[in-house]
Formats: sequence, structure tokens, C-alpha cells
Amino acid sequence: MPAAGLQLSSTRSADFRHLLAKLKSSANISILPAVLILAFDTSGSAGSVALLDQQRVVAEVALDPIRRSAQTLVPAIAQLLAAQHVEPGQICLVATTIGPGSFTGLRIGVTTAKTFAYAVGADVIGVSTLEAIAHGLPDDLLTAAPREIHALIDAQRKELFVGRFRGEVSTIIRLEPDRIVSAEAWLANLQAGTVVTGPGLDRIEQRLPPCIVAVPPAWRAVRASSVGRLAWRDYSAGRRDDLWRLAPVYLRPSYAEEKAAVKTRPPL
Repeated sequence: MPAAGLQLSSTRSADFRHLLAKLKSSANISILPAVLILAFDTSGSAGSVALLDQQRVVAEVALDPIRRSAQTLVPAIAQLLAAQHVEPGQICLVATTIGPGSFTGLRIGVTTAKTFAYAVGADVIGVSTLEAIAHGLPDDLLTAAPREIHALIDAQRKELFVGRFRGEVSTIIRLEPDRIVSAEAWLANLQAGTVVTGPGLDRIEQRLPPCIVAVPPAWRAVRASSVGRLAWRDYSAGRRDDLWRLAPVYLRPSYAEEKAAVKTRPPL
């Protein structure tokens, strides 16, 4: 007869075998390697930098809005990586907004992304500024019935950069390419129930009809974390941007370029 305390009951024995089976099964599960993403936005006056592991936001910091992004972006990247004990060579993907937005800011962001990616051998992906804004909506606005979402950036000259999307539960679908339109024309064609967001809303909010949903100011800015998540969505689907061809998307020439074009235009 077995010594007391050494014999397992049939029930406990079955539980033990089940535990062993689970442990053996878990030992065969492959753990996905980390895909560290460095994402940033310099399309406007208030930029940001984020570090993500695939979809998960590890850390995010805002750039000083008083100083130019040319002065703040690279130090912010260095500080963020150091704070998370991440070496530059561990970054697999660099993501940045490519426009529309500030001409100078976009050039700085794209140039920094390309330089960093080239230096460490990372991939690079450019993200629409307006799409990143749309994907920064509060969750409660994405769980309602499907509705249009308009992301706005002030284009000056009484014009707006507009991105049109449709929110469906937890998904946002692009409806058309980003475009530039007069503020008057945009207001005249708004549909009831449309959700409007983005920094361009600040100057035009008082003119919105009552049937339009204005996103609270705290949710209107571009977030680097949204840029990184969009980049991961496309990266995991197989997209890779050409490091050498990646360029800002301005949607229109700068004032200096327009002025130069007028000077070189032959007389009628």
C-alpha cells in the first residue's frame, strides 16, 4: 500500500495531467518578436514623438510648441529612446506624417525619418496627416452608427485641407483622397451628423450648423501614437515606402513657388 500522502486521487491525477498538457502546449507557442516603431509628427505647431511595439504605445511625448521642430525633434527622439532603454538600431520601422501641413515642418519630419531609417537600416512609412487626425477620435464617436468624419487643417487663404472618412464601429475608412477646398464650399456641402475634427476646426467652429458634431479641442491634434498605429497597420499588410522617394505631400505649391511661377510665366 502506498505511503500516506503520496497517492493522488483520480481527480487530482487528471488535473495534474491536464496542467502538464497545458505547460507542454504553451512551450510550443511562438512569441511574436517585438517590432519597435518610432513615430513622429511635425506637420503643425504642436508636434509629438512616440515609441510603439506594434500597436502598443510604449511612450509618447509632446514637442515644445514654442520652439521650432528643427530644434526639438531630434533631441526629443534621443531622450525618448534613452528613457525606454532602446538603442536606435532596435527600431524596425520609422513613421512620420507627410502632409498636408506646414511646409517647413513636413520637410523636417520627412528628412529626419529618412535619415534615421537609413542610418539604422529600418523601414519607413509616410502617413497622411489628415488620416492620423481622424484616427485620433475618442472611442465613443466610433461605436455609434456609421457616419462621415471630416479632418480639417487650416490651409490659409480662406481654404481648408480636408480628409473625408467614414467611421464604422471601430473602423475608419477613407472615402476620397485628401484635398484642398474653400471654407465656404466645405460648409455648404456638410451633411447632418458629420463628425468634424482637426486643428482647422478652431477657426470655423462658430459657423458650424447645429447638426454637426464638433470633436472636443483636446482630441483635434495629430498624435504620434496614431501615426505609429497607422504605419503598423500598413506595415503588417506588407507596405514598405521607398526611402529615396518618400516626400512631403503639400497638396499645393508654397507661396514662394507660386510667386516664382508667376515671374517665369511668359506674357500673353
